[in-house]
Amino acid sequence: MVIKKSILTYLVIIATSITTMAQSTVYLTREISPEALVRIYKALNVKAQGRVAVKISTGEGTNPNYLKPELISQLVDEVRGTIVECRTAYAGDRMESADHWKVIHDHGFDSIAPVDLMDEYDEIRIPVRDKTHVKYDIVGGHLANYDFMVALNHFKGHPMGGYGGALKNLSIGCASRNGKAYIHSAGRVQTPENLWEPENISDQDGFLESMATTAQAVADYFNAERGIIYISVMNNMSIDCDCVAEPEPVKLEDYGILASLDPVALDQACVDIINQQKVTAHNDPTDMLARIDQQHGTHTIDWAEHIGLGTKQYKIVNIDE
Repeated sequence: MVIKKSILTYLVIIATSITTMAQSTVYLTREISPEALVRIYKALNVKAQGRVAVKISTGEGTNPNYLKPELISQLVDEVRGTIVECRTAYAGDRMESADHWKVIHDHGFDSIAPVDLMDEYDEIRIPVRDKTHVKYDIVGGHLANYDFMVALNHFKGHPMGGYGGALKNLSIGCASRNGKAYIHSAGRVQTPENLWEPENISDQDGFLESMATTAQAVADYFNAERGIIYISVMNNMSIDCDCVAEPEPVKLEDYGILASLDPVALDQACVDIINQQKVTAHNDPTDMLARIDQQHGTHTIDWAEHIGLGTKQYKIVNIDE
């Protein structure tokens, strides 16, 4: 009996150790400020090197929820980065280069750092590991100009993806206009002209899986260079993304900033935080959770883990403590 107990105890220790080893670390601060962004970047203990791209969404012209220049400027300075973006595949303020540059200027991004519209002139194809739907990833041509990426996203809802976080910022965010069409259609079309025909956007899970696949392609690209890190800011969280000109009102209180070297763990942590929110007079996660569920949003995270991009298992390290 003693021997059996000892063996059982040993097996429990081994299982616990394996689980712990499989976990990724997600850093958290409840403070949302320029200084907090720099602190959480430093907590990752990975120094941005070489030519650094800071990937954000500049937001539609009338959308008020995008990450503001005054919030991100210290981080961009710290890493000596260039703010990078790509054009959209839908008709709006950022589909054409001239219009997108106007949004960039009106929102003040060109006043804090150099800005690069990566697909303004060309695009390139980079390899994907998972070829279930897409055979390559079509990204802005200027992606090749950078050695390191700070993937800085605004966590929020999304009318097509359910939510927008680290994985979407890598995939749709770095894709050229044609690349966005390729991802949204799960490999059916490669230009925006016929993208929004029902037969081209009917495979919701295929779209989500294509996002995970192309997110992995961008991560692989930078990991083969000098590296990539992921930061999510949980503020101004509408159920609509920054790509919506007139988003639904924000019903969630600002939460904080999270960062990780694993985009799968980071997105899972953000979704878990939304799930843990309680309904109060000033905080209601109901619509956000319904949006994520309606669009099967967490399937992106599941597929990303399935193809080996990261793990949904994580531990939170609160840098405020």
